[in-house]
Amino acid sequence: MRRGTFLPSRRSFVCAAVGLPPLVLAGEAWSQASDEMTVGSASAPLHIIEYASLTCPHCAQFHAQNWETLRTRYIETGRVRFTLREMATQPASVAVGMFQLARCENAAPEEYLRRVKILFERQAAILGTGTMGGVRNALVATGAEWGLSEAQVMACLTDPAGAARVRRSSEQAAQLGVNHTPSFLFNGVLDEDHDFLTPEGMVRILEARLARR
Repeated sequence: MRRGTFLPSRRSFVCAAVGLPPLVLAGEAWSQASDEMTVGSASAPLHIIEYASLTCPHCAQFHAQNWETLRTRYIETGRVRFTLREMATQPASVAVGMFQLARCENAAPEEYLRRVKILFERQAAILGTGTMGGVRNALVATGAEWGLSEAQVMACLTDPAGAARVRRSSEQAAQLGVNHTPSFLFNGVLDEDHDFLTPEGMVRILEARLARR
């Protein structure tokens, strides 16, 4: 593959992620028991579920603009419980690999989401490498910043459980009517209000929903 040929689709995700070729070949096994990552109080009046892909530019924009407000103003104050469910937009094998790195060495949800934020920030640079080898090197370098050895990162990237997990998430999303990323469920109900993607719209929508609780 030539440099610069990774062009993620706008928002649609790949349902059959389990059939994708692996990011790299061979390596040790690694697995994460939970398919989804959740932070926030179990008694929070509002539970937000986000379906996102680490190769989705709209997801990256949402997390760049909205995440800190969502985390500090709503999650950490006990008003919102937040769950991330993983999807794969093109190049889907890269999305799976990036999620595997975020989970590497059984990262706790808080650490996982910290890593996800960093990977969103580096999305353009990672995809801009243009080759699977370039992606691998970028992920290994990022993992090193988090104290992960190359062997640990490679074990995560080559674990087939990652693609299987994303496939399960995709199948669940389809049952809920989710067909693009990012998509959000509020207390289990899908909401397509695109104003939620802006910081001002997110605050307005959350305050209105919380006022009804």
